[in-house]
Amino acid sequence: MSGLDWLAGAGVALLAAGSLAPVLRLRAAGALTFQALGVGLLGAAGALVLFGAPAIGAGFHDGLSPRLGIDGLTGFFLATIAIVAAPSLVYARDYLAGAARGRALVGLSGLFLLSLVAVVTARDPSSFLASWELMTLVPAAAILVQRSDAAVRHAVFVYLAITHLGGAGVWISVLALAHYGALGDPGAIAAQGSGVQALVIVSALIGFGTKAGLMPMHSWLPRAHPVAPSHISALMSGVMIKVALYGLIRVLFEWAAPAPLWAGLVVLALGLLSALGGVLYALVQHDLKRLLAFHSIENVGIVVLGLGASILFASGGDTTWAAIAFAAALLHILNHGVFKALLFLAAGAFERAVGSLDVDRIGGLLRRMPWTGGAFLIGSMAIAGVPPLNGFASEWLTLQALIHVALGPSLGLGLAGAIAVAGLAATAALALFCFVKAVGLVLLGAPRRPEAAAAVEAPAGMRSGMVFLAGCCVALGAAPGLLVPSLMALAPQPHHLATEPSLRIPGTGSLPSPWLLLGIVALTGLLWLLRGSRRAVPVPTWACGQRIEPALAWSSAGFTKPLRLVLEGILRPRREITTVQEHGLVRSVSYRGEIPHLFDTMLYGPVQRQALAAARIARRIQSGSVRAYAGYLLALLLVLLVLARAGAIG
Repeated sequence: MSGLDWLAGAGVALLAAGSLAPVLRLRAAGALTFQALGVGLLGAAGALVLFGAPAIGAGFHDGLSPRLGIDGLTGFFLATIAIVAAPSLVYARDYLAGAARGRALVGLSGLFLLSLVAVVTARDPSSFLASWELMTLVPAAAILVQRSDAAVRHAVFVYLAITHLGGAGVWISVLALAHYGALGDPGAIAAQGSGVQALVIVSALIGFGTKAGLMPMHSWLPRAHPVAPSHISALMSGVMIKVALYGLIRVLFEWAAPAPLWAGLVVLALGLLSALGGVLYALVQHDLKRLLAFHSIENVGIVVLGLGASILFASGGDTTWAAIAFAAALLHILNHGVFKALLFLAAGAFERAVGSLDVDRIGGLLRRMPWTGGAFLIGSMAIAGVPPLNGFASEWLTLQALIHVALGPSLGLGLAGAIAVAGLAATAALALFCFVKAVGLVLLGAPRRPEAAAAVEAPAGMRSGMVFLAGCCVALGAAPGLLVPSLMALAPQPHHLATEPSLRIPGTGSLPSPWLLLGIVALTGLLWLLRGSRRAVPVPTWACGQRIEPALAWSSAGFTKPLRLVLEGILRPRREITTVQEHGLVRSVSYRGEIPHLFDTMLYGPVQRQALAAARIARRIQSGSVRAYAGYLLALLLVLLVLARAGAIG
């Protein structure tokens, strides 16, 4: 065995040992340490393979014997899992301290990570599908271990129902690929003709797209992520939905390649719908975790925009830009995993300190929780695409790819690219608007409730995990050019760029993130020196002589109302105003408003009603009467005899 084999094996052993905490009666802190070390070793092995070390383990094959392996793409996803999971596990040491079922949650956290690692390292259909199902079930169990009230049980039921119904597409696509020998021979599907290839691609888009949270298969995500423990939310949003994208990438770019032009257009359309739809619904949320969940849908859409652009470039023979768009998608997978995990961990710290994540009832936490608030601010700037942080780098690269689609020789593809460029630009602007709202209402201003005024900073372990991820946001944004060449080498037709911190792309110039970061640091240092020894003294806010009333402060709905009025035809808000009068005088006025989720009301609602109606009919048939069942069998026998007779005559 090579050194890399030993490294990966040690990582799996430590991760497995940490997962057995309930059985071995390990202390939660020790088990989480084992898990963090294990996933770190696996990430190191993956990173070495990504940057040029030989692949380890087996290659893909179509048989049922279990095999594992690590190639460049798997190495990238292992490194991403490690960068997100290790600080999340460090955070969980203090987050789960004193929890009623902390040891069970620790064990499930490790099992969840093992299933994620197993999906990306599986090299046969049976291991892949078994790991896929385990990856779906474990977070549901973790949610129910922490909370089991009716609302949470319903959210978990919706999560399991939608992901398993959509997951049938994963089974269809993987089993079809194995049947035609396409896992071991990627050219086998193309040789079967366009019909088989279309079946595999459409099934993969439905199956993997459902788990990734692509619209319109996303309805489970804003329900399940907010109710999970914060470190599990970080893993679900930062890693699990990216592992679903791993499966989609394998199908589109390897097992069913080359993907046809129509597949690129469909992928581009799904990405645009998810990006715009996710950010629009995020804007109107009042719960911080639910807001972050919708932004996961948005950022998955941005990744899929890059994948769609790569397919379109490859279908037109432009392999250089196909590789650039592919690298942009992978870079945004990593970047989103980092800043979304950071934001979910910070939300968990806020919830512990304040007892609520209603953004209208927090306020003023930056002064009271400077480390957590500062990390949340960096994560918010990163997800909003503010330079020179990592979110800007991958969104800029994706935008450049879409611009080149729009400038291509084909009029139809040019129009699709132009629409995608406009959609991505609008998504970036709306995301910035949304996080200006979130930062202003959560971090700034005066506390809006006594718990916010009494909030204290998170423990050291929780802070260290968030600070590490915040540092990754800065580092990945400052020098994206060091990573992009290795990501381009993973494309089906690999290309290479000069390795340098500034990301230099042919025909677009470079992205001067390092110099911009240095300028910001220098300016901040200068202002700090000029500040001297004087300290700012808090003074009361001037409100034109009126007394400050927290109930009259800006709210989330007030902040976004101008946009909601513009988009009223799309969002279709509901309002209910109740007025109580006595003797002709108005005594009280109550107002209630909501933004319904149109995919639920117009798509999933009717499907659910029809399914329940069919179930009621089936229940009548399943009466429990032996005579009725005998009648059913007799009727079936008569039908079969008639069919057999008709066949004999024919």
